[in-house]
Amino acid sequence: MAMNARKYSTYIQQPIVTPQPTVRPDTNPNKKIFTKGEKVLFVLFVSIFTIFSLMILEVETSIHASNRDIQTIENQIDETKKQNIDLSIQVSELSTYESIWGKAKALGLKLNEKNVKVVSGQ
Repeated sequence: MAMNARKYSTYIQQPIVTPQPTVRPDTNPNKKIFTKGEKVLFVLFVSIFTIFSLMILEVETSIHASNRDIQTIENQIDETKKQNIDLSIQVSELSTYESIWGKAKALGLKLNEKNVKVVSGQ
């Protein structure tokens, strides 16, 4: 009997209701994404970021210029050292007794023992 009751039961259809879109009272179509304060803070942040970036670039360029100047000065020092070594070699070569005697003969000087004075070491 339970089967017969299911077979002949009538279904009551409920009316179809189309859902109405719900309007939220806090939703405003004219509402902006960012407030004026947020825009000011964003512009301030971008300005500070740009200023610091420019400062960093300026420091980097001054460091690069200083390094270039240092390299130039180091090269000049190396050249001066080489010249000093060459000049000290020339001095040692020209300071020999034979070199001095040859230059004196070329200038017409003669060795005269009568003009030689001996100075005692003190």
